[in-house]
Amino acid sequence: MMRFLFGSGAIAIVFGAVVFLFGTLGAEAAPPKQPDTVDIAAGELLYSENCAACHGGNLEGQTDWQRAGEDGVLPAPPHDETGHTWHHGDALLFTYTRIGGKAALAANGMEFNSGMPGFSEVLSDEEIWDVLAYIKSTWSERIQEVQGVRTQSEQLRGK
Repeated sequence: MMRFLFGSGAIAIVFGAVVFLFGTLGAEAAPPKQPDTVDIAAGELLYSENCAACHGGNLEGQTDWQRAGEDGVLPAPPHDETGHTWHHGDALLFTYTRIGGKAALAANGMEFNSGMPGFSEVLSDEEIWDVLAYIKSTWSERIQEVQGVRTQSEQLRGK
């Protein structure tokens, strides 16, 4: 009996050490974060090739973007300062672009029929970051600061 208790205690100590060294089991990965190095010129080209058809060549979005169509889907919003892209942190913008709007929102517990497709099979993660960096580069310094604070908040919350 003593041998069983000692063996169980040793297992518990080893398990505790593993959890301590490697973090909480089942913990979610840190939110995606824009790399320190991005290529804004490449992002502009990728935007024109992959995004402009819906979001506009000048980031202006589609007409009546705040009003759902007959299919219940909102038109593509502008990515300039008149839209709401800058209201969101980098992790949400990246995930929304990578897996699509409906899946990204579902991952956050929201059901929404987004018309935004995922681009993970078209663009690499690096290219998605380049596109987002290009979009952000068109905003005023003040809007970039506000969006940066939202990104910091996202990183602190872990989502």
